[in-house]
This record gives sequence, C-alpha cells and structure tokens, in this order.
Amino acid sequence: MNLAFYFAARFRNAKQANKYISFISLSSSVGVGLGCFVLIVLLSIMNGFERELTHRILSFIPHGELFAFDGKGIENWQAQQQRLAKDPRIKKVTPYTKITGMVQFKGKLKAAEITGIEISDQPQNWLTRVSDQTWQRFQQNPYGVLLGKGIMDKLNITVGDRIQFLVPTKTADLSFKAPQTVSLEVAGSITIGGELDNLVGLMHLHTASAESGIESGAQGLRFMLYDPFSANAVMREIGYSFPQAIYMSDWTRTQGHLYDDIQLVRVVVYIALTLVIAVACFNIVSTLVMAVREKRSAIAILKTMGASDSLIRNIFITQGLLNGMAGIFLGTTAALLVAPNLSVIVSFIENFLGVSVLSGDVYFINFLPSELHTKDVLLTVVVATALCIIATLYPANKAAKVAPAAALNG
Repeated sequence: MNLAFYFAARFRNAKQANKYISFISLSSSVGVGLGCFVLIVLLSIMNGFERELTHRILSFIPHGELFAFDGKGIENWQAQQQRLAKDPRIKKVTPYTKITGMVQFKGKLKAAEITGIEISDQPQNWLTRVSDQTWQRFQQNPYGVLLGKGIMDKLNITVGDRIQFLVPTKTADLSFKAPQTVSLEVAGSITIGGELDNLVGLMHLHTASAESGIESGAQGLRFMLYDPFSANAVMREIGYSFPQAIYMSDWTRTQGHLYDDIQLVRVVVYIALTLVIAVACFNIVSTLVMAVREKRSAIAILKTMGASDSLIRNIFITQGLLNGMAGIFLGTTAALLVAPNLSVIVSFIENFLGVSVLSGDVYFINFLPSELHTKDVLLTVVVATALCIIATLYPANKAAKVAPAAALNG
C-alpha cells in the first residue's frame, strides 16, 4: 500500500479530538457531492432541451428557405429542386407557398401562417405525427387544411368545419382593398409545441399558389439538411449562387433564440455550479488546516523517523482528496441514477402535487426532458477533482514546513 495513502487514511479515520473538524470534513464531502449531482442533472436537462428542439421543432420548421423576390415565384422550380437535391449536405428540397392571413370562424379571427406543400411530401419524421386517416382526408380535398392545435382550440374548430381564410390583397398604389376570402375545410390538427401551435397550418401547394397569385406554382423552396446547425452557412452559399433574385432565410432567424437560450443557460449553469463546488472545496482547506494543527506532533514524529517533506505533503493532499473523492463518487453515482429517469420522476411529482413544471402553451414541450452525456459526467468529475487538488495544496505545504523540534517542545 502506498505510504502516503496509508497515513492519510489513518489520519482521516482516527477519532478527532475536535468534533468540529469532523463536521467540516463531512460538509466538504457533502458540498462537493451535491455540486456534482446538480451540475450533471442540469446539464442533462439542457441536453434534453437541445434534443427536443432538434427532433421536434426542426422536424417541422425548414432548416432553410429560398423565396422569390417578386410575386411570380421561383422560376422553373422543378429543375432547381432536382439540381439542389444532389447536394450531399441537403436531405430534402420541397416547394412551398406561404400565406399569412386571418382564420375566420363563427365571427372569431385568429392570425395564421398557412404553408402550401405538395401532398406527396408527407413529413415522416414528425415527433407528433399526423394520423394516416387525417393525412388521407387532407390529401383527398384540394381545399383541405391542417391547422395548429392552438388555433383550433382558441376558435373552437373541429374536424370537418369550414373556415374562411382572409388573405390581404396587394394593390399597386398601396391603397386598402377588401381581403380575398378562401374557403377551406379543416381536415385535422397538427401539434408541434409552444407558440407554433397557435400560428401554423398546412394546405395544398397548388391551392395556395393559385389563391396568392404565384404564377410559377411555388413561392420558394424549403430545405431540410443533414446538419441543421450548418444552415446559416449552407443557405448563404446556395442563395448567393442562385440564378434568380431571392430572399434567404434559415431556422436560426426564426427559432434560433431557443437554441441560444439553451446554450446560455448551459454556460451559466456550469459556471455557477462550478463555483458551488469551489466553495465546497474551501471546506477541504479548513479541514486540512485544522488537521495539520491537530497532528503537528504526529508530523514531527514522522519527520524524526525520516519522513521527507514530499511524503508529508502527499499525506495531506491524499487526505483532502479522500474527502473530495467521496463526495464526487456519491454525487456522480446519484446523478447517474436520477438523470436518465428525470422525466419519469418529475412526471410523478407533477401528478402527485397536481402542478405542471412546463406548460405546452408557452414552451415547445410540456415535460422536462433529460439526456445524459458521458462527456458531461467526465468533465464534471475532472473539474471537481482538480478543484479538490488545488484546495489541498496550501494545507499540505503548511504541514511540510512543520519543524519537529518546535512541534515536540510545544
């Protein structure tokens, strides 16, 4: 057995003359463990939010869009679609026509953004899928529409109802003109999450293009990429080389604030809880300083028996690490048990207390997600261990400087 570890374990397990030292030692282990536990769990929650953003919202929201500068639409969009589909970075290219207007039903109005899509382009990767029966009903009716669940709930619309979609009419002299009215039959609802449910809708591409006066048949092209986080660079590269005057957009312009918020919270959480662990490590400093003072005679005896300064230093570094590693082990183990099951635990608490942590009307999900990443666990353990080592350096150096003659005479 390593000599430094042997003496460190003896010093740590020996009955302390001062019970306060034992209390500080225990509190240091608990503080470090609690910091590791909370840090790993909160990082797992941030990973869960990022996963849900990618799989839920970005499965419906296009990663990028190109749409015509004028009202005629994308010229020869079929050829452009085939050309761009060969790009290895692009997963799918589809035409679309987007209409912003007001949904009217029984005297009530609600703003909506309804996108016309080809009926052959049923999104297969929606987290909350449209049922096959709903999609078939939508396909069979050229004037069918799928509305966000929030729109249907607010206007009390049910499947089979006919709504009026009021589309603004453009005039050359910018004068006001009565909106164009399109009668649509509701084929079903779509659920994405958050505010999008109160805004979006789907209709047939040819109907949307005809009603909005798009001569080419498609206002623009929507892109789904293999790497959604490269959308900004990819769309600019495609847009600058496009043979027609177009506008460019990507998901970071419309939904990017969600991702930025997740990353900001992740950084803040990591800094704050690392400081919590650092504060807990100050207790290790206090414990070792008092232990050095209490063990001065034992240190002096070891030195008279030939113990080197480096051995004395290693004894107290090891003793501090034993306190810190005990907390790190317990905190990390608890986090490994809780983080993967956090959604179930929180759901049980919500049902038991009758409260809701996340509201689906406000956030894009209505449950607390969690996804444990090995790199987060390893980074937390490494940082906590490094802080524990740093905390032991000053007391260990003080122990190495104890003079045997003065300690024994004292």
